[in-house]
Amino acid sequence: MSFRVWAPRAKELSIVVSGKAHKATAEAKGYFKAEPPPEGSEYLLRIDGRDLPDPRSRFQPKGIHGPSQYVAKSFDWNDENFRAPPLSAAVIYELHVGTFTPEGTLTAAAERLPHLVELGVTHVELLPLATFPGRWGWGYDGVALFAPHPTYGTPADVKRFVASCHAHGLAVLIDVVYNHLGPDGNYLGEYGHYFTKRYNTPWGAAVNLDDAHSDEVRSFFIDNALMWIEEYHFDGLRLDAVHALYDESALHVLQELSAAVHALEPKLGRPIVVIAESDQNNPRLVRPPEVGGYGLDAQWSDDFHHALHAALTGETNGYYSDFGLVEHIARALTDGFVYAGEYSPFRERRHGQPLGDVSGHKLLGYLQNHDQIGNRARGERIGHLCSEGLARIGAALVFVSPFVPMLFQGEEWGASAPFQYFTDHQNPELADAVRKGRREEFRQFGWDPEQIPDPQDEATFKRSQLDWAEKDRAPHRERLAFYRGLAQLRRESPELLDGRRDLVDVSFDEGKRWLRVQRGRVTLLANLGGDSVDLPAPAGELQLSFPEAAPKQSGANITLEGESVYIFRA
Repeated sequence: MSFRVWAPRAKELSIVVSGKAHKATAEAKGYFKAEPPPEGSEYLLRIDGRDLPDPRSRFQPKGIHGPSQYVAKSFDWNDENFRAPPLSAAVIYELHVGTFTPEGTLTAAAERLPHLVELGVTHVELLPLATFPGRWGWGYDGVALFAPHPTYGTPADVKRFVASCHAHGLAVLIDVVYNHLGPDGNYLGEYGHYFTKRYNTPWGAAVNLDDAHSDEVRSFFIDNALMWIEEYHFDGLRLDAVHALYDESALHVLQELSAAVHALEPKLGRPIVVIAESDQNNPRLVRPPEVGGYGLDAQWSDDFHHALHAALTGETNGYYSDFGLVEHIARALTDGFVYAGEYSPFRERRHGQPLGDVSGHKLLGYLQNHDQIGNRARGERIGHLCSEGLARIGAALVFVSPFVPMLFQGEEWGASAPFQYFTDHQNPELADAVRKGRREEFRQFGWDPEQIPDPQDEATFKRSQLDWAEKDRAPHRERLAFYRGLAQLRRESPELLDGRRDLVDVSFDEGKRWLRVQRGRVTLLANLGGDSVDLPAPAGELQLSFPEAAPKQSGANITLEGESVYIFRA
């Protein structure tokens, strides 16, 4: 078995094991070839006299600056009969390993899988696992993209987690970051032309996807995607911020990556999905290549989230300034995007493009996610920002929407823990820069810098960990029962699973702030206002409501209390 490294900037390359250097043979296009290190051994790559970690290291047991470990790919899998449910029937659960349990490991997370099964989750989506600086962090500053973060567990632990999910009937997605690498421990530039100055990004030099030598760079990231699918048996990928993947090639890297991943399906005998995060409101992402699309399976819908959040909380600052009306929720439910070519006051330009005939299954709908919580100054969840009734309305609209519902960990019981921005940079200068940058970011919005949690303080990380004991206490257990009921209702109602946006019938009153959503036999009535309103009683039996008592009925009308939601099924 050969060991190849792309290092066109190196004159010589050796593999260093136990202090002994083994010289590699130079090949065409900047590649070097050598015999692999012994299985389980730690090694470094010596490039022109400098020892560095392997850019394709499968494990960094001593962190981003330490030696790589040669890990065997073999594992005793027993999931050959597992097939992930289609996105049309999915309920996705976003999970950050470090804060999901007090232990912060994949092994501990696996012990909580029965809770997710009982909740009605079908897909677990892990925030990035790639090795990043320090002991804890969000994972979006990873630098060893092929190596699971050692605090979470070993490569074998990742495989055991995936196998356990499959044994529980749960599919597993992994969040991958290909638009940038973290500032500490990023040695890719020492090896080759991984970055280009053609574009500017918030994180520095852009990843080289279309400049000279970009073929090998694209292969690096596509190989990473294939590794998670083939070696770790993940059922799909969530691609972070694809609008920051700058590529003017005739074959966009997203289309190439999607094709490569989907080509594995007949070989592996199981479906794979690729889901993008994008703020461009661009249907091209999810349209098939035959009509000029990139062939991705779905994308996040920030417009739906923003419409819900602004209407429920009353926040209309920043990008929420484009939202806040009940009408925006109604339009998101039927059109998918609120801004599909219209003028966006926040951007001061037109934004987006109509979805056309794209199914609702191509969009993920959510009330909360790690970004929308964690990028707040204090990391507040929706339950910290509005009443119980309004939070329940938001959850109900997610599950009754034509989109694929996604939850953020702890949302289902109204977790009291915030999800704050935390880091553990070991470089003092970088740690101080992150701390000051975070405070300066929110100073411009009128925040007292002393009120902004210090990202480097361990207490900020600990504060963000879920308290599992509270899910069995009031009022959390009642919220949990509501979420379980919503998942069951969706699972048992074919009209909620069809993705037909053209069959979503929405009516509303902006002044009285009520909203009616009709999807086949299912009717949702929500009152976002504080005063009660009378509406015609829908057909069918009451399935779920907040408050739990049935609404008062007078003749053909029922009374919706302030900040209430009722779901009927005929």
